[in-house]
Amino acid sequence: MSENGTPSGPLTGITVVELAGIGPVPFAAMLLAELGADVVRIDRPEPGGPLSGALSGLNRSRPSVAVDLKHTRGRETVLRLVEDADVLLEGWRPGVTERLGLGPQDCLTRNPRLVYGRMTGWGQDGPWAQRAGHDITYAALTGALHLVGPPERPVVPANLLADFGGGGLYLLVGVLSALLARERTGAGQVVDAAMVDGASSLVTMIYAMFGAGLWRDERGVNMLDGGLPFYDTYRCADGAFVAVGPLEPPFYAAFVDLLLAERPVVERDRFRRQQWDPTTWTEQRQVFTEVFATRSRDEWAAVFEGSDACVAPVLSLAEAPRHPHLAARRVFTEVDGVLQPRVAPRFSATPAGDPVPQRSVGADTTAVLRACGFTEAEVADLIGVGAVVQA
Repeated sequence: MSENGTPSGPLTGITVVELAGIGPVPFAAMLLAELGADVVRIDRPEPGGPLSGALSGLNRSRPSVAVDLKHTRGRETVLRLVEDADVLLEGWRPGVTERLGLGPQDCLTRNPRLVYGRMTGWGQDGPWAQRAGHDITYAALTGALHLVGPPERPVVPANLLADFGGGGLYLLVGVLSALLARERTGAGQVVDAAMVDGASSLVTMIYAMFGAGLWRDERGVNMLDGGLPFYDTYRCADGAFVAVGPLEPPFYAAFVDLLLAERPVVERDRFRRQQWDPTTWTEQRQVFTEVFATRSRDEWAAVFEGSDACVAPVLSLAEAPRHPHLAARRVFTEVDGVLQPRVAPRFSATPAGDPVPQRSVGADTTAVLRACGFTEAEVADLIGVGAVVQA
């Protein structure tokens, strides 16, 4: 929404029904809403499970309608909303929405132009389709998790690989692509977004390099996984870290000149010449480790400020929003007293508005249903029989 409360963003005019879940679906729905789509979140009236608190950031910027999907009239309420929607998003196990009477056939019968976005871990079919899982297991099966960490063992990169990178963002790509296809065909379709598909796709370049013999199938020995001394992180005197990545010779030269400024010119010249000589990498790493340990992270950040040496401080979650560059670009904003990232990317002609705090479950049931054509008597009756709940 814009500052004056009117719809804003490139997706203004697109309507979305979201069947509330966890992880990638609320993430995709949040992005759609903050890019201007009119998203309605269908919540279950009962309190959420132990992971519900983790969704406080992802459930922002859209109203909540509480519906009992086990109630016949609750399901019918959702189908009425679907009749005028452009998109439905769901992230339950394969077959769950079909058993509820809210599957693709049920919804597309009501609205043939609907884009039905489905998000699962393993996909709608395959031997593992019905198995439980989480980001870590989906990433593990695709080879993506194998890439992350030191040689001793893989390291869990939070839930970024499969949930959000391979999940929510690929769901979003699929939904937007289907909307574009609908402009040509006039028909909606089902988008089957699986985290194992998306996480595998994220590793396309690495698979190509592996197939060409340019990537070894082990961690910590390759160009982009810490195998190079000039593409790694280093501990500083205060225990904090800097990230180093000057792959190109001009950038590496700038890095060496600044890092080794107190060493003889002849030594700096030798390091520049030997950048890509594997026999020198052990020495490079040893020297870089020793020198970085002589100053604090912020002292090194000041040394490399303004250079093309490809060095940046590794900032914590508390520090990152205050960095001058992110602050200048207004990457973060305060939502309900908490700093959170704004929506990305940015648009010149149809800018998105700021995020809006999460609404409590069922806070907007009456208002949304009335706005969608339900009469006052119909809403009162639905509340009376327990099909929907107004908080």
